[in-house]
Amino acid sequence: MQQLAVARLFDGEKWLNNQCLSWQDGRIVRVEPAAGEVLPLTLAPGFIDVQVNGGGGALFNTDTSLTALRTMVKAHAQFGSTLLLPTVITDSVGTMQAAADVIAQALAAKEPGIAGVHFEGPHLSVPKRGVHPTAHIRQLSDAEMAIYRRTDLGIKVVTVAPENVTPAQIRQLVDAGVIVCLGHSNTDAETVLAALDAGASGFTHLYNAMSPLTSREPGVVGAALADPHSWCGLILDGHHIHPLAVKVALAAKPKGKLLIVTDAMSPVGTSQTEFDFFEGKVIRQGNKLTNLEGNLAGSVLDMADAVRYAVQVLGLEQGEALRMASLYPAEFLGIAAERGRLQPGYIADLVLLNEQGAVAACYLAGQQLS
Repeated sequence: MQQLAVARLFDGEKWLNNQCLSWQDGRIVRVEPAAGEVLPLTLAPGFIDVQVNGGGGALFNTDTSLTALRTMVKAHAQFGSTLLLPTVITDSVGTMQAAADVIAQALAAKEPGIAGVHFEGPHLSVPKRGVHPTAHIRQLSDAEMAIYRRTDLGIKVVTVAPENVTPAQIRQLVDAGVIVCLGHSNTDAETVLAALDAGASGFTHLYNAMSPLTSREPGVVGAALADPHSWCGLILDGHHIHPLAVKVALAAKPKGKLLIVTDAMSPVGTSQTEFDFFEGKVIRQGNKLTNLEGNLAGSVLDMADAVRYAVQVLGLEQGEALRMASLYPAEFLGIAAERGRLQPGYIADLVLLNEQGAVAACYLAGQQLS
């Protein structure tokens, strides 16, 4: 049995003072008032990041290895993330297959911190491709569908542009256990609504790389904001979305439908200032990543910084910011019965935070990783 006694504990729903959390074999056994001294820290559910391209110097597209996955997990655990969806950017079928194989290997070996895989593309819109390589953007074929139908990949998320796949294909994906997100799309609202009716349930990095909301054409953004059932990811790094646009989303969407995501690239947790990206380069300037044309190319955001941004810039209550980083992603992924809360029976994914919101320690299934 292991224990942590802390001054403040957020159990995913409410705040408790002077609590002792005990766990055994990777699961929480009890949460009770502390009998003795407590750490002057906050204990919260570990963060769940559903869009992680890289970290610790590793980029999943270019290094589809178990070592790269471990490097990414370790890098993001420094910042409170206890569960990741390693994300494959638009690429060849061969790269997608290699990524799927190593995800399956990691899950079979019970590697900590890996929930499954997120394929962001390749079935996207060229006009809204962002930095996704045009050469690899394509229609959904049997080759990709065979990957998506695999049953050894854990949680499967696929981002598609609804003008590049049909509602029937979205239904096929959902029937295969895939969580379908809409993104990198230049389509109209009607096409988005048809995709939602077909089973799509999320939007990848809301506002970014999607047709905007205007008075006579609501676009992807308008459809996303108007739909009460779907989830939307938000990259809260101060570059991808204006704070007022985030506040519009918070006002429009029901509570629990907005998630913090990082869209993190390889420099997270390192001093790396540039890296090769397909035929070009990505340059880091402070906490901003752009390609040589000046387009945003993912981020160097970590979840702890994003939570702080939500509190300090957006004015959210800390508990709600923590839910956006943990409970709501767990609900989106369908795993909220054992992650996203600090309650008996839940997996002991824990983050210890100091008064400034920085990570003091992080535990993955009860094992300290940072």
